[in-house]
Amino acid sequence: MEKGRRLPRWLKMKRASGENYSRVRNLVAEKGLHTICTSGNCPNIGECWNAGTATFMILGDICTRACRFCNTRTGRPLPPDPEEPARLAETIRSLNLRHCVITSVDRDDLPDGGAAFWARVIRTIRKVNPGVTIETLIPDFDAVPENLCKVTDAAPDVISHNVETVRRLTPAIRTKAKYDRSLSVIRYIHEKGIPAKSGLMVGLGETENEVRETIDDLSKAGCSILTIGQYLKPSPLHMDPVEYIEPEKFGSYRDYAIRLGFRFVESAPLVRSSFHAEKHVAG
Repeated sequence: MEKGRRLPRWLKMKRASGENYSRVRNLVAEKGLHTICTSGNCPNIGECWNAGTATFMILGDICTRACRFCNTRTGRPLPPDPEEPARLAETIRSLNLRHCVITSVDRDDLPDGGAAFWARVIRTIRKVNPGVTIETLIPDFDAVPENLCKVTDAAPDVISHNVETVRRLTPAIRTKAKYDRSLSVIRYIHEKGIPAKSGLMVGLGETENEVRETIDDLSKAGCSILTIGQYLKPSPLHMDPVEYIEPEKFGSYRDYAIRLGFRFVESAPLVRSSFHAEKHVAG
């Protein structure tokens, strides 16, 4: 994470250590699970894992896409593991979680993008953990309604799909994903009556007006929960940030989104998609 480059003082991160951190790390390894916390090189891994929470990543750790900001491996994924839903549900029970966040790699190799597997995961978690609340951070499934419906019918409490960046930068930063396709996914979630959430990174060369236009677009699509964070280079092979956005600017973006009617907004340099996700179910 940005090794060899001096970061602004507001981007100093907590060291990933502690008893709870070790417990989560060991349990995830023991159960053969993946987390976006490690695959994505998240700066909040110490804080979250010490709090006993993690964002689990299903369908393996190899993605069929190669977005320029993402540290997840790209290549030919293995077939879905039929035992993964049960192992994940048991891990959530072992951690005594009341809220969990599930995401996945893109699986363009599967006929439905993995949507049926997603539904199975959600239902298995609920069966083993009655009362747990679930946020799903989903891929776009090519915005095919029949595939999206498999996830919405499983009725997670929040469904998130990240637009990631502004319209102008999308072709250069994301691969197969399209800006308007992501908005259509958000719109579909909202129309199904499930809280729709999205996130974007800044510091990639976007303008302030472009960020506000993206917030506008998400609001019109029915998004009610928003996260905004600073892009940080996850490895030497990834693109460099164009700039580091000061905390005050994040505050102005938050205020703008709240004025538009967003229910929850997390906007700060180290915010990531799942930051304080347990708060986004309430209200």
